[in-house]
Amino acid sequence: MTTRGPPVPRNRLPTLAEVLRRSTRPPVDLYCYYLFLQREGAEDSLDFWLDVQQHENLCRAYFKDIRKSGRSVRDEWPRYADYARSHASIYGAVTGIRRGDDDGEEGEREVDAGRWGSESPSFGGGGFHPAGESSASGSGEKGEQWDRRETTGTFDTNDRLSADASRYTQRTPSPTSNGPAPAYPLSPTLKALYPHDDENRRGHKRTSTAAQPFIPRDAAISRTDLIASAERIYSRYLKRDAEKEIYLPSTLLMNEFPIQGPPLSIVTDPRYEHQADAEARVPDMFHFQKEYVYRSMEQDTFPRFLRAKAFGNLTPVSSLVRLGFGLLCLWIAFATAFSFIFLDSKPKAKRLWIILPFTFAIMNIVAHSYDLDPMMVFMGVSETTPFRTIGIREPYVRKLLFGRALWVTLFTAVLVAVLTVIFWAVPGHRL
Repeated sequence: MTTRGPPVPRNRLPTLAEVLRRSTRPPVDLYCYYLFLQREGAEDSLDFWLDVQQHENLCRAYFKDIRKSGRSVRDEWPRYADYARSHASIYGAVTGIRRGDDDGEEGEREVDAGRWGSESPSFGGGGFHPAGESSASGSGEKGEQWDRRETTGTFDTNDRLSADASRYTQRTPSPTSNGPAPAYPLSPTLKALYPHDDENRRGHKRTSTAAQPFIPRDAAISRTDLIASAERIYSRYLKRDAEKEIYLPSTLLMNEFPIQGPPLSIVTDPRYEHQADAEARVPDMFHFQKEYVYRSMEQDTFPRFLRAKAFGNLTPVSSLVRLGFGLLCLWIAFATAFSFIFLDSKPKAKRLWIILPFTFAIMNIVAHSYDLDPMMVFMGVSETTPFRTIGIREPYVRKLLFGRALWVTLFTAVLVAVLTVIFWAVPGHRL
């Protein structure tokens, strides 16, 4: 298997594209971003984006299998070839089909084989339109350029769905469906690809399952696999009242899955034309929904994630615990300080012991205010979930946190010194 090299050093905060490509390090990597979304109850959007990414990579593997067998996409799937030429498709670099191509031109194109396994996210410009509508034709250049975005390496067929299995390990299990059985059950290939779908989902609890670093299969991917993958995504995220239903604007909603029933092999069947056209849209079916979800994350949750992880290292629960402990220590510090004053304790140097409760109090209260524990920063760790930590390995984030930790430490020391001196200098008066 081809392995990724180390992340490229950067003197800035990472972008969402870099996080989704898994080219960043903790605490601003995909694993930490997923845990952040879980904490906010918004992980369904990321689950959807990742599942659509896997679906699109599955389609790439299917097209690559066709070309490796010596056949052309035009001969194997003529209805899709017609659709790609008339509407544009994001797989132009793989299939060699461009919008507006004439018949027969597709087989003459040279395709960059090193790009077939690209996992780079899609975030081109332009408006959003339901996949499959003629409005997608305006993004022909975008569809051709989609597979040429910067990538982090090349992948063999079995590396198509490469994931950082050591980090992204807490996918939310699929909801139990109470509806009818899917018309296209998952094949052994897809069941191996989505092992968390078969887990015990009693109460819809989240479980930890290793992400699949490759497509485990002993046979070529079939067109039925693509349809089953699309139906799975629709049932999980887009179907009305689905357990993991995501928000989409009305122009991107799908009222029903366009392919009803098993494949039709009889051309004279009145439903054949409609179903054949629907099947041709399967590879690009969720592309615009995926881009909308990407932009939503980019504008909403991702900036808050960066603020939480690049400028702080505490979770909300841990921060509240520190506030409570700090207030308790502050009460103890004031009680001790006033006791020394009103008991007129001698020698006066005994009052300096109040520096201990004041230190614990101010340190925890300031940590809550900044969502940052300087001692943890100096140890090189950041919280992922309450009281569970991970190493700070992103260089620029480490530099930011270290600078803020020095400021918090200095601010804490000044406050402790001022309070200690004040209560040490006040004259004693025995009541």
